[in-house]
Amino acid sequence: MNEFTLTEDDTFVKSLGEILQIDPKVEKHTILLVDDEVNNLQLLRRTLRHDYNIMTASNGKEALEIVEHHGKEISLIVSDQKMPEMQGTEFLKQVSNEYPDIIKILLTGHLDVDAIVDSINDCHLYQYIVKPFDPEVLKMTIDGGIQKYNLLNNKTVILKDLRELFYKTIKLIAAALDAKDPYTHGHSMRVTMYSMILAKKLNLDDTMLEEIETAGLLHDIGKIGIPQRILCKPGKLTDEEFEVMKSHPEQGEKMLKDIKKLTLISNWLRTHHEKWDGTGYPNGMKGEEIPLSGRIIALADTYDAMTSDRPYRQALSHEVAIEEIKRCAGTQFDPVLAQLFVDNQEEIKAAKENPEEYYDKYSYLLKIIKQTSENQE
Repeated sequence: MNEFTLTEDDTFVKSLGEILQIDPKVEKHTILLVDDEVNNLQLLRRTLRHDYNIMTASNGKEALEIVEHHGKEISLIVSDQKMPEMQGTEFLKQVSNEYPDIIKILLTGHLDVDAIVDSINDCHLYQYIVKPFDPEVLKMTIDGGIQKYNLLNNKTVILKDLRELFYKTIKLIAAALDAKDPYTHGHSMRVTMYSMILAKKLNLDDTMLEEIETAGLLHDIGKIGIPQRILCKPGKLTDEEFEVMKSHPEQGEKMLKDIKKLTLISNWLRTHHEKWDGTGYPNGMKGEEIPLSGRIIALADTYDAMTSDRPYRQALSHEVAIEEIKRCAGTQFDPVLAQLFVDNQEEIKAAKENPEEYYDKYSYLLKIIKQTSENQE
């Protein structure tokens, strides 16, 4: 196997240990205390100030203004129920609508079970405490609430980072595949990019976009098992060698089918060399028997193969490749997809000439990672 070098973009940004570490930040959490009784606020402040950053408000209206400006900084709120202008439950309900992850604790002077149950449901309370309260008990309750906040927050971070790790792993595998053959450098990324352009033009849903992108990056994973002498042979393959090469879609399916997240995609990988008229391989599927993703990737794969240098020929021009797609519409390619490809050929050509920029523009996985990061900030 040829040696290959992976770029910095294709390496893992975070180790699994870093991703799974709990409470990576040591900074204090911020707590908002809301009570119209000054003595209660002072008592709460004295009890909590060594362990937490404290904000205070004397009524619900004032507290809402604080949340409006500092909601992303606040981890937990302790609010009295009976206050002028706005009751604690009304205040906490409004907070819950805007910041559902903030932990909410209600102080109440009346043990009304029905009212408490309603409050828990309406405000998503973590806990309620009946006055007069023991400061140490309240401190323990708050500490428990902060632990829950950390757990919820870190779960979100872990899910985001695991998705990012999955995405970068897929890209790493694709880069390793392309590196086996110096003539296919960047092939998987370009095939994925063309596939995503078509998928967006078809207005496919988010699930399909994610799956097509993953399938595009992994469509040639079965070539890992193809001997280098066949994969990089400069001349025409013998019949025996071609049979070995034709096994890569099935090999790809076998490699991925036992990975739960990739089971469906493994089925798709098997079909990216099927043809619309039934003359493809490995199963001779025809027409709409071939999954849409397989039809999309087949078209993108063929275009990239035609417009890339190969050991046995120079790359064809974009214009020649487009004419070939037109000619093979209805035989090799889904005629509707072929026409869509032709109709958007200027964008395809621009993407071919600037793959990094266009990949970032169309990548669904990258979009989700960025959105998750922005939501955490």
